[in-house]
Order: sequence, then structure tokens, then C-alpha cells
Amino acid sequence: MSVVLYDIPGPRARLRNRAIGVAAALAIVALIWYVIDRFYDTGQFEYIKWAQFEFRSVQLELLNGLLATLKAFGLGAVLALLFGAIFATGRLSDHLYFRAPSNIVVELFRAIPLLILMFLFYYGSRQLGYGIPALWAVVLGLTLYNGSVLAEIFRAGILAVARGQSEAAYAIGLRKTQVMTLVLLPQAVRSMLPSIVSQMVVLLKDTALGFIITYPELLYVGRQIGNRLAFGVPQVPVLLVVATVYIAMCALLSWFAHWLERRMREGARKKGIPVVEIATDEVTGVVQAGPTGIAAAK
Repeated sequence: MSVVLYDIPGPRARLRNRAIGVAAALAIVALIWYVIDRFYDTGQFEYIKWAQFEFRSVQLELLNGLLATLKAFGLGAVLALLFGAIFATGRLSDHLYFRAPSNIVVELFRAIPLLILMFLFYYGSRQLGYGIPALWAVVLGLTLYNGSVLAEIFRAGILAVARGQSEAAYAIGLRKTQVMTLVLLPQAVRSMLPSIVSQMVVLLKDTALGFIITYPELLYVGRQIGNRLAFGVPQVPVLLVVATVYIAMCALLSWFAHWLERRMREGARKKGIPVVEIATDEVTGVVQAGPTGIAAAK
């Protein structure tokens, strides 16, 4: 049984949609051509502005910046996952003294912009006489902000599992810990993994904010390379190179997320396991979940 949410377009509507699509494509091509033309007219493609990328020392600088970015990303990802798991468990607790503090922590750090958290850890610690290194200021900011979002993803994934699953587990005498680890988590992990990987893409891009507090990640190194007078201050060429590297890393993570989602759904269909959708509202940041149906067993 299929449900039609809107009227099927007729011949005129299809023709109009095609015309709009062609016009939009032409507008995008024209915009790209205009940008490239402006780069050419302003000398952004001159050899001198790209020459320094041939030097091994510059290549090593970019590589060190990339490694610093991956280091912050790796530490932030691991700690954010742990943070999310712990506080999701707290929010699902039956005990108010666990649930209330967990709710406050998650809602608090989801509401504070990530850059403010980095400023607080880096500059605020110096005001208090501690002086947290730039790396850990970045990592702690990434952990608290993204960990709070992950806590909601974990909570939504577990709550989205059909209630009858937990009721049946309790009926046969399982304790709550056993119900969580043996029944709910194995089913919820299939719906949570794609969203978790998607949040990792966000975390990777957020590492670029570290350049504001002088953490020597890829963007920070790129800005230093782009300010060299000997090569005509090649800020635009350097930013294009840095952007290409970020696009490649995020594209790789996005591809992994899509591949993982496809594999999980195929496995769910073969085993007849409920498939659940989890999504984060881009405006409110609220994580929503709901079943999309029971996959047919083959």
C-alpha cells in the first residue's frame, strides 16, 4: 500500500520543473565561471602564488597541520562518544538524582556555541592561572558540544526500539542492565551508527575553529603559508588547497556513513529487524527518532 503525499505532476508541471532545473543548473555554472574568471583577473592563478607548494618544507608544514587536525579529531571523537554514552545512560535512568543532572549537562552544553567553549578553556584557564594547552582546549570543547548531541542520538536510538521488546525481556525475568545490553542496544545500534558517523563529520569540520586559539591545525598552518610576502600573499590559493583537503576528509567520512547505513539496513531486512530513522533538526538541534517499518525477513 502506498501513500501519495502530493499530486502527481502533469505534463505542464513536468515541463515547468525541467525548465526550472535547467535554469538553476545554468545559474550555478555561470556563478562558478564568474568566480573562476575573477580569480584569473586578480592573478590568483599566477605561478608565483602556487610555487611554494613545490617545496618539501611547505608540504611538511601542511602535513603536520593535517596530523594536528586528525589528532584533535581522534581525541575529540573518542571522548565525545564516551561522554555521550555516559550521559545518555544517565538521562535514561529511573533515578532522579542521575537523570536530572544528566539532563542539565546535556542541555547546557548543547546550548553553548562551540567557539565559546574553546575560548573558556583556553583563555579562561589562563585567567585562573592554569593555562590549558590549545590542543586540549579544542578537544574539551569538541567533547562537550558533540558529546551532548551524541547523548541525544544514543537516547533517541534506544527509545525508538519497540516498547514490546523491553516488556518481553522483563517478562522473562531479565534485569534492566540485561535488557539494555542484550535486547535494546543490539537493535538500536543499527539506527544510531549512521547518525554517529554523520556527527563525526561535524566534529571533524569543527576542528578548524582551533586556529582562532592558535592551535596549529591545518587551517592555522594554511593561514601562515598564505601570508608570505615572497609569494605574493597567496591566501586564496592556500585556502583552496586547505578546503580541498577538508572536502576530501569529509567526503570520505560521508561515504563511510552511507556505506554503513546501507549495510545495516540490508542486514536488518535479511533478519527481519525493525528499522528506525534518527535525525537531528538543523534549526532546533532536537534529535528525533521513529520507526520506518518492520523489514521483511527473507
